[in-house]
Amino acid sequence: MVLIVVVGFGTWPTLKKEIFPETSVDALTVAVPFPNATPEEVEKGIIIPIEEAIQDVDGIDTIRSTANQGAGTVTIEVGTGYDVRNVMDDVKSRVDAIQNLAEEAEEPVLQEILIKAQVMSIAVSADTDEATLREIAEKVRTGLLVYEGGKQPVTQATLAAVRDYEISIEVSEQTLRQYGITFDQVAAAVRKASLDLPGGSVRTKGGEVLLRTEKRRYNEKDFSSIPVITRPDGSQVTLREIATIRDGFEEDPIEASFDGHPAILINVFRVGNEDTIKIADTVKEYVYDVAPAHVPDGVTLEIWKDDSQYLSGRLTLLAKNGLFGLILVTIVLTLFLRPSLAFLVAIGIPVSFAGAIALMPYTDISINMISLFAFILVLGIVVDDAIVVGENVYSRMRKGEHPKDAAPRGTHEVGVVVIFGVVTTMMAFTPMLGLSGVSGKIWPNIPLIVIPTLLFSLFQSKLILPSHLAALKPADQETEPGPIIRFQRKFSRGLENFVDRVYRPILGIALKNRYIVLMIFVSLLIITAATIRSGHIKFVFFPEVETNVINAKIKLAQGVSFKTTQAAIKKIEEKAFDLNDHFETTDGKSVIKHMLASVGTQPLLQGFEGSGGVPKGNNIGEVTIELVETEERKDQVTGVDIVSKWRELVGPIPGAVELTFATESAAGGNAIDLEIIGENLEEVEEATEVAKKALGEFQGVIDIADSDIEGKPELKLDILPEGIALGLRLEDVARQVRQGFYGDEIQRLQRGKNEVKVYVRYPRDERSSIADLENMKIRTPDGLEVPFSEVATVEFDRANASIQRTDQQRAIRITADVDKATGANATEVVKALTSGSIEDESYGKQWSRNIRNFFRKILGKDPLTPPEKGALTRMEEDFPGVRYSFEGEQKDQAQSVSEMSQKALLALLGMYILMAIPLRSYIQPMIVMSVIPFGLVGAVVGHLLLQYNFSIMSMCGIVALAGVVVNDSLVLVDYVNRHVADGQSLHDAAWEAGAARFRPILLTSMTTFAGLTPMLLETDVQAKFLIPMAVSLSFGILFATLITLFLVPCIYLMLEDVAKRFGHDRTEALQKND
Repeated sequence: MVLIVVVGFGTWPTLKKEIFPETSVDALTVAVPFPNATPEEVEKGIIIPIEEAIQDVDGIDTIRSTANQGAGTVTIEVGTGYDVRNVMDDVKSRVDAIQNLAEEAEEPVLQEILIKAQVMSIAVSADTDEATLREIAEKVRTGLLVYEGGKQPVTQATLAAVRDYEISIEVSEQTLRQYGITFDQVAAAVRKASLDLPGGSVRTKGGEVLLRTEKRRYNEKDFSSIPVITRPDGSQVTLREIATIRDGFEEDPIEASFDGHPAILINVFRVGNEDTIKIADTVKEYVYDVAPAHVPDGVTLEIWKDDSQYLSGRLTLLAKNGLFGLILVTIVLTLFLRPSLAFLVAIGIPVSFAGAIALMPYTDISINMISLFAFILVLGIVVDDAIVVGENVYSRMRKGEHPKDAAPRGTHEVGVVVIFGVVTTMMAFTPMLGLSGVSGKIWPNIPLIVIPTLLFSLFQSKLILPSHLAALKPADQETEPGPIIRFQRKFSRGLENFVDRVYRPILGIALKNRYIVLMIFVSLLIITAATIRSGHIKFVFFPEVETNVINAKIKLAQGVSFKTTQAAIKKIEEKAFDLNDHFETTDGKSVIKHMLASVGTQPLLQGFEGSGGVPKGNNIGEVTIELVETEERKDQVTGVDIVSKWRELVGPIPGAVELTFATESAAGGNAIDLEIIGENLEEVEEATEVAKKALGEFQGVIDIADSDIEGKPELKLDILPEGIALGLRLEDVARQVRQGFYGDEIQRLQRGKNEVKVYVRYPRDERSSIADLENMKIRTPDGLEVPFSEVATVEFDRANASIQRTDQQRAIRITADVDKATGANATEVVKALTSGSIEDESYGKQWSRNIRNFFRKILGKDPLTPPEKGALTRMEEDFPGVRYSFEGEQKDQAQSVSEMSQKALLALLGMYILMAIPLRSYIQPMIVMSVIPFGLVGAVVGHLLLQYNFSIMSMCGIVALAGVVVNDSLVLVDYVNRHVADGQSLHDAAWEAGAARFRPILLTSMTTFAGLTPMLLETDVQAKFLIPMAVSLSFGILFATLITLFLVPCIYLMLEDVAKRFGHDRTEALQKND
C-alpha cells in the first residue's frame, strides 16, 4: 500500500499540465502556392488535379478544397480507425505523381493539421517604424529561445501580425527601352550573379579539396553592384543604375496595435510534454526581469493572453473542490461507521488515486480540467466497495464476532457482488472511450482515470482492507469512548430507530401495494420525459466556458482599400471603449485589460499548424480584448454579456460581408455551421440564399454569413489577331504582364531565420492604373516593342473571392452564431430547420382538445399531426441536385450523441451479462437494472433546480450514473437470494433486505453526493461547464436510492407474482440451487 502511494504521488509532479487535453483533428492539408492566380485558375490548375489524384485513397473520409487568390488548399479528413500517417504517405505518393499541375504553381506542401498548444503571447509595442519594431521583436524572440535561466526552456516561439521580408528590384518601362533590355535579361543577370553553388572536388595527393561558388547576395547593397549590361568597351551598367532596389516587406500592408501603439506579437507554444506553467514562469521571468535591459527605451513588453493563469486558477479550483469533497466523504463515513472503521475505509481513497496517477503516463493522460474532474467524480464512488465490505464486517462485529473472524467471513460473504459491482461500474464508463472527432480526444480522460481508480479500489478493499479490519479491537475491549465515538453511536442508534420505526413500515406498505408503487414511479418517469420533450430543459452540446478574451472579426468586400478597413476597425475599437460606460470592475475601473487591433490580418487564428496559415488581405481585420478576471467585474458579468453589448454598440458596418463577435470558447467554432453542396453552382447559390433567409427568421440567430463572397474586380486578357500576326502567343503577353505588374520571382534567399523573396517588376507608380497596363510595351519574338493595347484586349469581370469544394462538388459554407444573452439555442434552431415545428391544430378533429393537449404535454407533439417539413428539407425538394450537411459543432454533437448512445446500449448489455453471472439468472439482472432509467428523474430535477441546460456533460453524467446505481441494487438482490436460499420466504427476505442493506445503500449514495457537493455549490464561472455532469450523477443517485430501497423489492415480488401465474415457484428454485 505504501509503495502504491509513494509511486503514485511521486509521479504527479512529472505529469504534463494543460487546461484541456491536447487534441488533433485527424486531417491533412495539401497547400500549393500559385502566385497571383485567380480562384478559378487555382481551381483548374491545382485543386481539381489533386482531387482526382487522391479521391480513391483508402482512409479518406471527406475532401474539402479551397481555391483562393494565389493559393489552393486541399484538406483531407481521415476516417475513424485509420492511421493518419499511413493515409499521409499514400496521399504524398499520389500528389508527387501528378504531372498536370499549373506550371507557375510552387511545390505542393503536405502537412498534418496539428493544434498547437499556445501558452501565451508577448506584445512588443513601440512608436517606431515597422522595420525597427520587427528587428526588436526578432531580438526578443531569439533571446527568449536561448534563455536558460527559467524553470523550463522555451522551444517554440513565432512572430505574428508581421509581413514577410521582400526585396523588390523595380525597373521602369522607360529604363528598359533606354537600355534595350527586358525583364528576362534583368532577372537572368541577377540569378547568375547571386548564387551559392557546389562545384564538386579536387582530389590531390594531400587529400580532397571541395570546390564551391559562394556569391549569394543578401541585401540592397549586395544586389546594387550586380552587372546587368557589359558594353563592348568593357564598361558595365550595374543594377543600381537601372533599378530602384527596395529591401523591405511584401507590398500588402499589415497593421497591428496593442493598447494603441504599433505592435508585433510573439506567440509562445508548448511542445510535447513540456509544462505549461513552467514555460509561463520562464517567459514572465525573461520579459519582466531580463529583456527590458536589452531593448531600447520606449519599447513596451507585455504578456498577452496568458493561458497559464487560467490553468493555475482552474487546477487550484478543482483541487480545492476535491479536498473539500474528501473531507465531506470522510465526515459522512464517520457518521455511519465507527471512526476507526471509517478511517480504514477512507484510506482507500488516496491509495486508489495514487494507483491511477501512477498509470497516467502509460495512458497518455495529462493533468487537465477533465482529468481532475474525473478524480472528483470518482471521489465518492471509489469507497463504495470498501463500504459494502466494511459495513458487512462491522455488522458481524456488532453481533459479537471477533474481528479476526468477522473480517474474512464478511469479506467473503459479499466478495462476488462487490467484484461484479465494481466491474459493472467500470463498464458504465466505457461509452466515453473510442468516440470519433474531437470528443474522442477529450472524453477518454474520464474513464481512463475512473477505471484504474476503481481497479485499485477493488484491490484495496479485497486484500488490504480485510487485514486492517481484522486488527481492530473487539467491541467489548474498546476503551472509554470519546465524544466523536459517542456522537457516532448516537447517530447510529438514531438511524436504526429510523429504519425500524419509519422505513420498515413504509416498505411493508409498499410491498403490499407494489403495483401502485410501480405506477407512481413510472408516472414520474413519464413526467420527466415530457419535461425534456417539451423544451423546459434546453440542450446545448458543450456548456459555455467562461473566458477573459472576446473578439470581433470583420471582412469587407474584396478589392476595398486598406484605409477603408482601417476605418471599420477604428469604429469597432471606439465602441469597445464605450463598454466602460456599461460595465466596470468592483472598484469602478475599466473591464478592459488590453486590446489588440489588427488590419490586413487576423492573428488570433494562429495555432493550427498545417491549416493554411493566418488569413491576410486588405479587406480583413479584427479587434481582440482581454478582460479583467470575472471575479473582478461588478456583478460578475460574463464575456457573453459583454460581447453582446459590444455587438449592439457597433451595429452594422457599411460594406461588411462578415462581422462576427464572439468569446474565445473551449468549444470553438460557430454555433451553426451549414454546408450547401451540389454540382451546379447556380443552384447551390440559390439554395444558399434560401437557407440564409430561413436562418434569419429565428430570433437570436446572429452573424449570418456565407463563403460565397464576390472577389476583386478582374481584367481578363485576350490576344488580338494583330498580336498573333506578330508571332505573339497569349502565354507571351500574360507572362510579360505578370512580370511587370506582379513581378518575376528571381530567387529566394535565407537571411537569418527569415526567407526573403526577390522580385523584379515595374515601380509602384507604373502599375497603379489601367492606363499603365494599356501603355506598357510588349516585346515580340523579333525584338519589336508594341503597346499592349495594339496586341491584346482586356475584359472587366468580377469572380468569387474563393471557391470551396467538398468531395469534388461546389460548396458554400453558411455560418451563424446565437446570442446566448437572448436565450437562443443552436440545437433548437437546427432541429427546426431540419424537421420543422408543430403549429397545425386543426388536423384530427375527432380527438377532443383536452385529450390532444394531454398528449402534447406528454409526448411533446400531437399524435395525429404530421410533422411539418423543415426549411432545409423543403430546400432539398426544390433543388434536387443540392444537399446539405451540418459541420463543426453540430456535426460533432450529432456524431458524439449517436456514438455515445450506441456504446451506452452495448455497455448496458455488458452490464446485464456481468450481473447474470453472480445472480445466476436471466431475470434478476433486469430487476437490478430497473433503477437505471429512474436515475434520469433525479438528473432532470437537479438540472431544473440548479437551472442548468442539458449538455454532453450531462449525458456523460447519466452514462456514469448507470454503473453506480446498479451496485446497491445488486447487493440488495444478492441479499434476498441468499436468505431465500436459507429458507426464508421471498416477501420476508425482500422486507429484511431493505432494512439490512439500508445503511450501506444510504452510505454509498451519501458519499457519492458528498464528494460532488463542493462542485455543485461552486460559484466560480470558470468551473460552471463541469457542473452539469456532477448534477446528473449526484441528484440521479439520490433519486436512485429511493428506487433501490422501495421499487426494487416491489419489482422482485411482482416478478414472483408473474412466475406463479405461469406455474413457476422461483423461491423453490432458489432454495434448490443452494
